[in-house]
Amino acid sequence: MKILITGGAGFIGSFLVDELVKGGHDVTVFDNFEPQVHGLKRPEYLNKNARYVKGDVRNMAAFKKVVLPAEVIFHEAAMVGVGQSQYQISRYTDVNVLGTANLLDILANNKHRCQKLMVASSMSSYGEGLYECSRHGKIRPPLRSESDVAKGVWELRCPQCGKVAKPVPTPETAELICNSIYAQNKKDQEEMVLMFGRTYGLPTVALRYFNVYGPRQSLSNPYTGVCAIFMSRIKNGNRPVIYEDGGQTRDFVSVHDIVQANLLAMEQESANGQVFNVGTGKPISVAGVARVLAKLFGVAIEPEIVGKFRKGDVRHCFPDISKAGKLLGYKPAVSFDEGMRELIEWSREAEAKDKFEEAARELKKRGLA
Repeated sequence: MKILITGGAGFIGSFLVDELVKGGHDVTVFDNFEPQVHGLKRPEYLNKNARYVKGDVRNMAAFKKVVLPAEVIFHEAAMVGVGQSQYQISRYTDVNVLGTANLLDILANNKHRCQKLMVASSMSSYGEGLYECSRHGKIRPPLRSESDVAKGVWELRCPQCGKVAKPVPTPETAELICNSIYAQNKKDQEEMVLMFGRTYGLPTVALRYFNVYGPRQSLSNPYTGVCAIFMSRIKNGNRPVIYEDGGQTRDFVSVHDIVQANLLAMEQESANGQVFNVGTGKPISVAGVARVLAKLFGVAIEPEIVGKFRKGDVRHCFPDISKAGKLLGYKPAVSFDEGMRELIEWSREAEAKDKFEEAARELKKRGLA
């Protein structure tokens, strides 16, 4: 099939390109080669059997040329990062929301060949995950108050009895309670695509990625995933910096499992019109991840736990992946240990400019950390 991948030169998109080319598909990549992600040169891992078109999703004329011939579209292009989105509001919304609007506008107003559209959504749109109180059952506590986090009260409590609530897997049916511009952007992207699909009878699928890690992730972008940020610090002999007390948990999923879910969504009719969590269903503490990375990299570096709060951060959020298992046949294949070892081996030769301090100063200056 003729397949278009927006953002296909990036971390996740490039692995998706590889698998689709391997499957015999005719793959076109539309990517602006964002300097914050790629630096000033094209990445060496680009698949020689795919076609690359440099362009921006905000450029309707250029975008239209690659959209109209495509039979399947994977919309991966996005500005990524919670912290930066809180002050680069226009830029993030322009790329993420209006870029998606351009895609849908092209499909709505032109004769096209598209038979299916997948959009990369995000767990960030949940805000806090689902919790359980021993007395009051399943709850979604409100976001933590400024007064609580100022006192170092990190855990969420039941709004009825005040007891510390236990985090439990979050299903796709949970309300989306955004607390960052990036989260709101991804919510808008997801809802626009699914609404468009219902309106025009086009099969569409939204995949809510949890914390993705793996080779090819930019180690020089301080607004990328936490694993990459930690690796950049460690490679430069610096301690990974962890906000709060390090006990916050996330679901870390290998890029290979993200690709698996995308391919299943493309192939399965049962995916049409649906939203799926894509993760492992196994939460890991942020401090634990930093220690595992340092150990596997072979350095004696302990994380620096600063006991400070960063606006937009949530305490616990990990997915219920039973829907993806049932409707798609999705089953995570890469264990955390295997995935971390792969990341470490790749990172030994990868460029890593540690820009964490620069990003942290920017957040502090703006009152976001």
